[in-house]
Amino acid sequence: MLQAESLGRAAYYFRHSWAVSWPMILIMSFDFFINLTDVYIAGKIGKEVQASVGFVSQIYFIFIVIANALSIGTVAVVSRFFGAGSRHELEDSIKTVLASSAVLGLILGIAGITFSPYFMEALAIPVEIKKAGIPLVRIYAAGLVFHYILISTNAVLRSTKRISRSVMTMAVVCVLNISLNFYFVFHTPVGFTGIALSTVCSLAAGCLINLYFIKKIFTQRGYFSITFLKRIAAIGWPSGLLQVAWQIGSALLFVIVGMLPQRNIETLAALTNGLRIEAAIFMPAFALSQANAVITGNLLGESKEITAYRAGLSTAVIGVVIITLMTVLVVLNAQTLSAMLSANSLVIDESVRYLYISMVSEPLMAWAVIQGGGLNGAGDTRGVMKIVILSQWAVRIPLAYMLGIYFAFGAAAIWWSMNASIAVHAVLITRRYFRKKWLEHD
Repeated sequence: MLQAESLGRAAYYFRHSWAVSWPMILIMSFDFFINLTDVYIAGKIGKEVQASVGFVSQIYFIFIVIANALSIGTVAVVSRFFGAGSRHELEDSIKTVLASSAVLGLILGIAGITFSPYFMEALAIPVEIKKAGIPLVRIYAAGLVFHYILISTNAVLRSTKRISRSVMTMAVVCVLNISLNFYFVFHTPVGFTGIALSTVCSLAAGCLINLYFIKKIFTQRGYFSITFLKRIAAIGWPSGLLQVAWQIGSALLFVIVGMLPQRNIETLAALTNGLRIEAAIFMPAFALSQANAVITGNLLGESKEITAYRAGLSTAVIGVVIITLMTVLVVLNAQTLSAMLSANSLVIDESVRYLYISMVSEPLMAWAVIQGGGLNGAGDTRGVMKIVILSQWAVRIPLAYMLGIYFAFGAAAIWWSMNASIAVHAVLITRRYFRKKWLEHD
């Protein structure tokens, strides 16, 4: 009797987690195909452009960390108001998020257009990457305001159980981005900069579609609230700092790879391609992490702490199973996948080696990222921040430099350093989740 009841509860948690998770996986798949198309087209142009696209993507992510941080705070706050049925607070918090995102996106976009060339010139990366990277960064920066609003509105739609609208929007963004990518690069004079231009155009379209959906949520006007902005920022800033530290570390990893004495351009291109292929695996993990944040926030808003804890575990188990199966598929097809993204034999060989090594830690990565999503949804963003920054800056970066450059063990040692940091991340995040102190977080 008790066993049947336990199995019934477990089945409920899995169904509830999957109902929220699968749309997020679909949304992330759209993003994956966009990024994969960027790398594929860049590879058709040349290894220098392909390496530049990979490096610029790291720089661009630094620009959108505030939007991502706001989205974490938005999910934690809006999902609780929605779960509790607090209508006025819900509408005021949404209005606050939208206004803040638009202003920040505009300011950072102007700053990116103005200062990113100086930043790129100051970096110790091959000159070929700088030459192609500077115009790409400036175009991406011009679209920041659209991306900021798109990220924030997607967070609102997730938090208010309107994720199907986000799926529709991101499907349009995906189709438009990929279509314009091929058109701009191969059929207009803009050349490789069409990779960035197609992104800006599709983000603008997605932004407008989501604003239309958000408008229907309001029954009243909604008011900007400094109090809610402070609350969202208090939850979101640790996530923002985490992402800044992570992306700076990721960019620094590219710099470390660029310091290799031989074949550094080929290895940088291989890292770019490997990360894009790996993104197919990271995609459902990140989607389940975001779903876990929404589930946790909604359940805590309904004062169902134990249900939130168990649902988080169920979501993580789903993620580990999915990621393990995908890992096996990637390992079995590593050569074919790598050859699809580059015609250079050296780039292909290093991409395959990267995939063989990085796949070892993928199930651990899935577990850690999804559990971290649950902690974020509860508002425990500071704990997640400390763990991720520690694994990045105390393990990954020092090991990558010491083993790969100082002791001259080469690229493979850098890839194994990445695995070591993921293992540390998984152990520490599991410890924090199982201690359950985050259930008491307000």
